[in-house]
Amino acid sequence: MYDDYIAYPKRATSLSRPLVSFLTLFAFWWLLLLVFNRFPEIDLSVAQSVFTNAPCSASDPIGKVCGIFAYDRNMLFAFLRAVTLVLPYIAIIILLALPLLSWKRLGPLWRTPKINQCIAALLSVALGCGLIVNLILKGFSGRPRPRGTNLFGGTLDFIQAGSFAGKCLRNCSFISGEASSAGWLLCLILLLPPRWRLPLGAPLAIVSLLMPTMRVLTGAHYLSDVVLGWLSSLVIFAGILAVFEFFGSRSPQQT
Repeated sequence: MYDDYIAYPKRATSLSRPLVSFLTLFAFWWLLLLVFNRFPEIDLSVAQSVFTNAPCSASDPIGKVCGIFAYDRNMLFAFLRAVTLVLPYIAIIILLALPLLSWKRLGPLWRTPKINQCIAALLSVALGCGLIVNLILKGFSGRPRPRGTNLFGGTLDFIQAGSFAGKCLRNCSFISGEASSAGWLLCLILLLPPRWRLPLGAPLAIVSLLMPTMRVLTGAHYLSDVVLGWLSSLVIFAGILAVFEFFGSRSPQQT
């Protein structure tokens, strides 16, 4: 796709595939946020389905909800989370190494379309998972995690997705950082050579879906947190690819 725009710069006036993907995903993200915000019972019903009520002790205040998210104490889930948390860092190391190897092999011509995709992937994880999700939204959204709300044994009030009125002070629930990392891992399938997309892409897609699912089952996030977190990486990755393709399509006309 990138090569086509290098060869046929006249087509740059039409909407490119990455731009169409970005606009579609961006609009879909906001639509889902609106749905989750207007219908908070979606989040509550999913969280309630994986929460097990238990009798409170005599020392607990009257009206306190007692119980646990059973999967939060599951050893298999703890092991899988430990493994999956490492995968984005491994991918980042590989992506950082590829431009260096290309520079050593090709010299001034190191910026191939594939290397541009690697750089776009690195920019997307830094901008999306790093800055937007973990530093801005999780730091200032104020949304308590399910296990931190008074509906599921915590002390804070439930806040619907998109509201910044919660009393969580740091590392809040909206949106899920691990889900955004999982969505970013799915984007990396596009960077794989065609012959590797099935044998490596299928396990990567499974991991990409498993990571956010575990966060919901353990009471760490609401469904909206993981869906919007996962989708946010696809939005940002498509947006950065669109920017790269736009400047790539203009470069032949400027030389």
